[in-house]
Amino acid sequence: MPKILVIEDEESVRENLLDLLTAEEFETVAADNGKIGLNLAISEIPDLILCDMMMPELDGYGVLKALRQQPLTATIPFIFLTAKSAKSDFRQGMDMGADDYLTKPFTRAELLSAIINKLEKYANFKKYLSNHNQTQKLTPKQQFLHKKLYEDIINNDFQGFEISYQPVVDLKTGKVLGAESLLRWYNEELGQVSPSEFIPLAESTGLVLNIDNWVLGNVCKNIKNWQDMGINHLTISVNFSAAEFNQKDLISKVINLIEFHKLNPGCLEIEITETMIMENLDFAIGIMNHLRSLGFKIAIDDFGTGQSSLNYLRLFPANTIKIDRVFIQDVDQDYTKSIITKTMIKMAQELNLKIIAEGVETLAELSFLKENKCDAIQGHIFSMGLSKSEFEDLLFSRHSFSV
Repeated sequence: MPKILVIEDEESVRENLLDLLTAEEFETVAADNGKIGLNLAISEIPDLILCDMMMPELDGYGVLKALRQQPLTATIPFIFLTAKSAKSDFRQGMDMGADDYLTKPFTRAELLSAIINKLEKYANFKKYLSNHNQTQKLTPKQQFLHKKLYEDIINNDFQGFEISYQPVVDLKTGKVLGAESLLRWYNEELGQVSPSEFIPLAESTGLVLNIDNWVLGNVCKNIKNWQDMGINHLTISVNFSAAEFNQKDLISKVINLIEFHKLNPGCLEIEITETMIMENLDFAIGIMNHLRSLGFKIAIDDFGTGQSSLNYLRLFPANTIKIDRVFIQDVDQDYTKSIITKTMIKMAQELNLKIIAEGVETLAELSFLKENKCDAIQGHIFSMGLSKSEFEDLLFSRHSFSV
């Protein structure tokens, strides 16, 4: 039975919350001010905390800050309850590490939905904390990497993380159509850490959900900044992990971010892998259809490397198909790769899907793709992943690549 700590100075609100939670068979602990609530959080280690924002002596911000500095309480889901509805308050709380924010008055359904979603997230963290046996199987280097990644995430310290943007280039005009956002991590003790090293560890422990949230929020913020500077034509893609894609609050999360930053959903393209789709085909297609109906774009990444056949392509409600580098490398010389790539391009075009080739590095590969009418490419032949400022310089230069 999950234990929920309620920190609320208004007695009537506190009692109503306790009655509701008890009726839903949650174990409850209550505090009528921030100081008592903080002490109870440390002594009781609840599974979730509901905390009023405005309280005398120690307010909700102070409680949250103190909890996030304690290893035992740093990952407990924390939901703010407040009568304040200003977006600046919402952003301050989320930046400090809050997991959700409910504006009073809220409905029973809204409260329970938020609680259930965050408890599922916390279950992933508790799995991590108890999974010492698995950790012992890692090499010493992996164990150290594991520890440093965990420390950064639970402390909400993303200073070492950076999002780079690899341009997507139109093969007809050479113009930049958008970019794929790519995550990089630099740790003072480890140096630059490859995504192939830290992403699998993050996925296996549930930490990837925090990383996904940070990336998605920052990409939306950057898109808004670029639009304010007059750059309105870009489509920026974000890679979703399997854990993120399967979250029950995925739809509401992306809607809230788009609305908060006042963006058109069409400027954001959600990238999911073919393998993720095939793990639960019906569920994935349902989520993809929902996102498409709201105006978001969907890209299927690493297409051709999973377990589906080309015939599945007609079932996927996507906007874009991305051909994996494994088929592009030496495609001009490898007969089998050339046949597969030509077939994927042709099928995608017949289904009115945009086709992008990834990892293009040579002029011969570029010529093959242009000759076979691939729509766009990304790869080192034109550009590596660029920092935000470097990508902005490229956009403002109005540079067109030679295709």
